[in-house]
Amino acid sequence: MLRWRTIRNLFFPRRASTQTWMMLTFAFFVGLAVALVALYSFLVLQKQVEDAARETLREEVERVAVALEAEPDGAAVRALAGNIAGVTQREVAVARLDTTQDMWRRFIGDIDQEFFGQPEIRTARRTGVGYAERLVEGRGDEPLLYVALFRDESKLIVRLGESSTPLYRAVQKMQVTLIVGMALALVLALLGAWIAARQVNKPLMAITENARRINEGELDRAIRVRTRAAEFQDLARSLNRMAGRFRSDINELQRMHRVQNEFIGNVSHEVKNPIFAVFGYLEALGSDTLPPEQRRRYAKKGLINLERLNNLFSDLIEIAKLEYREDIIHPEIFELQDLIDDVAEILEPKALEKDMELTWENPPLEVLADRNRIRQVLTNLIDNAIAYSDEGSVRCRMRRHLDKARIEVVDTGRGIPQEHLDRIFERFYRVDTARSRKMGGTGLGLSIVKQILQAHGETIQVESTKGRGTRFWFELPLAEAIESIPEYGVNPSEDGQADAL
Repeated sequence: MLRWRTIRNLFFPRRASTQTWMMLTFAFFVGLAVALVALYSFLVLQKQVEDAARETLREEVERVAVALEAEPDGAAVRALAGNIAGVTQREVAVARLDTTQDMWRRFIGDIDQEFFGQPEIRTARRTGVGYAERLVEGRGDEPLLYVALFRDESKLIVRLGESSTPLYRAVQKMQVTLIVGMALALVLALLGAWIAARQVNKPLMAITENARRINEGELDRAIRVRTRAAEFQDLARSLNRMAGRFRSDINELQRMHRVQNEFIGNVSHEVKNPIFAVFGYLEALGSDTLPPEQRRRYAKKGLINLERLNNLFSDLIEIAKLEYREDIIHPEIFELQDLIDDVAEILEPKALEKDMELTWENPPLEVLADRNRIRQVLTNLIDNAIAYSDEGSVRCRMRRHLDKARIEVVDTGRGIPQEHLDRIFERFYRVDTARSRKMGGTGLGLSIVKQILQAHGETIQVESTKGRGTRFWFELPLAEAIESIPEYGVNPSEDGQADAL
């Protein structure tokens, strides 16, 4: 068992290159074919040719025997046998047993006592037909095939001998040709296997090397394979796409890691300030010598900081809900202008306190969205517009845009510098940190707006000019556009409004 495993591992190693395996595979199967053809040629085909030659010679000797039996006397037999030998270029020997004298009468051929002792003669006298093949002195190295026939009725024995037949010689030549051809086929197969394996091995080595680099973190280098094989081209493209996706995911993870670190730092900072403030005010309120007026002022400031802390945690919980709950959005058909009226009427006193004008008159439009979530969006955008504008006006306008309703919140405030526009939707990002905290903002309002609209499949857009104001806008699908699509339907909800199915 151990020896067999050793031999098997020698010819079929557990680990070898693709080129080696292809060479071994080709060598095994082509070599097996060569061996089978050679065995057939030497064992089967040669035997069939020999049998055919013997059968042909046997038929010939039977015809000769029949012809000789028809001759009237010994002279005629001798003459006919001589003619047959001359015409056919075969060795002919003819004799007849004289039963009265129990002696052999020799007509033609080298007949002596050794003749009757030859194996083909003994077999013919016993069975009727005998065969033998042997070398004859003076005839070179080519053996002669003898067939002897004994006719029991006429007591005639006829023997024909000839060298290898043309068919036999042709078969021998064919055997040599087959051996040479199969050997050449084996060599060409190995050469073809080496070329094919090289064509396979080179792109595999290139892909393996690039895969190693990708594993080591070199994701920026594209895999290039110089081959016309479609499978390797597809594999290279797939690996490049995979590397690109890995690169994108790693960049995103790195960005998220930075955002997470920044988020944790901002949360700890945002929470720490009001907690320390509340702690200080409570400690001061515990003093017996604190005047009543100052006590009321400290209590009021402590409540403001607690409210700020409560708003911060409420916003954080809201963002977590939007990020991790897929069912947070419940679309329904509602009149958008009615919702704008509700939000604007609540925030109008805040605008009037700053002598600002808040306008929101628009034509009615029905949309499909989550009413409560869109209320949050409008409240945050309008409230921010009022908070960050010192004078002028804030307008919430709405109009049709293709099959959607476009909602815009435009203010005439200080505007946002261009370098901040790409980051204002990040958590805790503030353009003016001191002013934002003074106004009690958590820095999460615009981030919540972005999350809500993304949950609706929409985006929030912004453009701003410093000193001239800012415009935020987003879009929502019109109810009439949704109802016109056959696969959409509406069912009335329990509160009398319509839910999209």
